[in-house]
Amino acid sequence: MNYPHPIIAREGWPFIALALVVAIAVHAYAGWAWALFFWIMVVFMIQFFRDPPRVVPSDPSAVISPADGRVVSIERARDPYLDRDALKISVFMNVFNAHSNRSPVDGEVRNTWYHPGSFLNAALAKASLENERAALWIKMSNGADVTCVQVAGLVARRILCYAKTGQTLVRGERFGFIRFGSRVDLYLPTSATPRAVVGDKVYATESVLAVLA
Repeated sequence: MNYPHPIIAREGWPFIALALVVAIAVHAYAGWAWALFFWIMVVFMIQFFRDPPRVVPSDPSAVISPADGRVVSIERARDPYLDRDALKISVFMNVFNAHSNRSPVDGEVRNTWYHPGSFLNAALAKASLENERAALWIKMSNGADVTCVQVAGLVARRILCYAKTGQTLVRGERFGFIRFGSRVDLYLPTSATPRAVVGDKVYATESVLAVLA
């Protein structure tokens, strides 16, 4: 889980290299005008796969955002993985957000799940239960349970989750990546107090979504 290559995510290196080779080749053989679209794709790939280092808030009770994006839902809901009532907070990532996913809390990964599914618009509520997704159950040292779910989106076709059962994560630690538009759902204890509101623009690791009692 140690990730020594910030700024550009390793998941993007093949895509950036391919786009760059194509842009250079078209530029060399057909000129700038024909190559412009491919240079734009190079820029898009670089901005999409950016993975900047982030500063973790000092408050140990803070639940930090696992993703860059916009808060699209804060509601009481049923956690389908732990079969419990929970506070659900959802962050939607569009193609212009950084897509590296970070652990929202400190804790041990007690279980992981993967479910194949559809590729609906990830901003829709039903995407949480119908789209392809991968989930982590994180048990904190104070006994609190947090479920973190990566959800594929309309054009997302690849969820990468590197965390394994028994592994200990720290807040802000990189645990996965989703390619090309998606969302992350958090299921928190009902005693958690939201600090974000629907519509907020948030940043992985740096933004506080809620505070645990």
